[in-house]
Amino acid sequence: MKNNKNVYELAQERIAMIFRDFDNICVSFSGGKDSGLLLNLCIDYIRRNHLNRKICVFHMDYEIQYSLTIDFVDRILEANKDILEVYRICVPFRVSTCTSMYQSFWRPWDEKMKDIWVRQMPAGSYTKDDFPFYYENMWDYEFQMYFAKWLHERKDAVRSCFLIGIRTQESLNRWRCIHLNRKFQMYHNYRWTSRIGNDIFNVYPLYDWRTTDVWTANGKFGFDYNRLYDLYYKAGVNLERQRVASPFLGEAIESLALYKAIDPNTWGKMIGRVNGVNFTGIYGGTHVMGWQSIHLPQGYTWKEFMQFLLSTLPEQTRRNYLRKLTVSKEFWRTRGGCLSDVTIQRLRDAGVSIDVMESSNYKTNKKPVRMEYLDDIDIPEFREIPTYKRMCICILKNDHACKYMGFALNKEEVRKRNKIMEQYKNMML
Repeated sequence: MKNNKNVYELAQERIAMIFRDFDNICVSFSGGKDSGLLLNLCIDYIRRNHLNRKICVFHMDYEIQYSLTIDFVDRILEANKDILEVYRICVPFRVSTCTSMYQSFWRPWDEKMKDIWVRQMPAGSYTKDDFPFYYENMWDYEFQMYFAKWLHERKDAVRSCFLIGIRTQESLNRWRCIHLNRKFQMYHNYRWTSRIGNDIFNVYPLYDWRTTDVWTANGKFGFDYNRLYDLYYKAGVNLERQRVASPFLGEAIESLALYKAIDPNTWGKMIGRVNGVNFTGIYGGTHVMGWQSIHLPQGYTWKEFMQFLLSTLPEQTRRNYLRKLTVSKEFWRTRGGCLSDVTIQRLRDAGVSIDVMESSNYKTNKKPVRMEYLDDIDIPEFREIPTYKRMCICILKNDHACKYMGFALNKEEVRKRNKIMEQYKNMML
């Protein structure tokens, strides 16, 4: 039967269930439009229904952020401190960065860098000494996982939920997070929930909202919001690209230079805090860093250009790229990558020498294709084909993990992933 309710009415039903079934509720709040709206909806629900209870707020403070974002975070937390129990996290975990050829990660609130912190640590923040599970090589996404169990035990809760403001409109990965068939990992039959531990769940009440719904709700109900979005709008940033995230992630590189115009005081401190920020601010979003159309220098092949780029890198970074390249070349030479019949035909039409096998161990209708690395190829499936041009783009983007190439994890990364998964499995017990 067709559901005639709008997304706001559906969100209200979900929030009502959450407050009814969970004794420990924590909202993950970044200061962005989605998490800000989600927190406002929960605050509004408590006040309209005169509930005699508090909710927790989990805010990972990454030290470097727009001043307007920090102002919004401070403002909403202060205005509602009577019903919020705030966990403002200022921990030096590892955070990925794509600004530097020297660093694959940086650490907010690193004690060794205290004299050049972009700002002072907020009063009342939680530091690494507050969390017995913290260890030096912990990544920010690992911390979030461990925090959930830590808070559940700290509150001696019967059932805990963490509200996360992700929407399926934002990306394919977020759509998959909601729509994958995971019957036994949901809370009851609510598809917008996900079990992350024993009696601990992530919930996504806004998963079916669109960007326009978010701004309609803010306007209609007079909710406070991050004024940074007003400046994004004035700067001509597309509505769907107006995001608040760590400024050094690959997705944020092309807009990093906006800091210089929007928040010059913070920008001046950023360029001395994280390696490569100034260069990325100038050239991020251009072909110099692998964006738009990159051009091959005259007299070079893409393989020769890759070798030149590698020669300019620090030794450790160069070895990382060469190790990944070696693994990838061996994979395509011996096992083969899975390609569609259409792509296979296009390769044949282009005169590429390939060996097509009939079956694969992967769950796919595509066929495994063995081939050598190409210099470049002009077909729509360019990103599926192993070429030295793609490797050049990875290097220019400072893509240390080679996500653009779709590379498999190396042995060390597999070891780290398995360690995390084993720890995650133990949390489920």
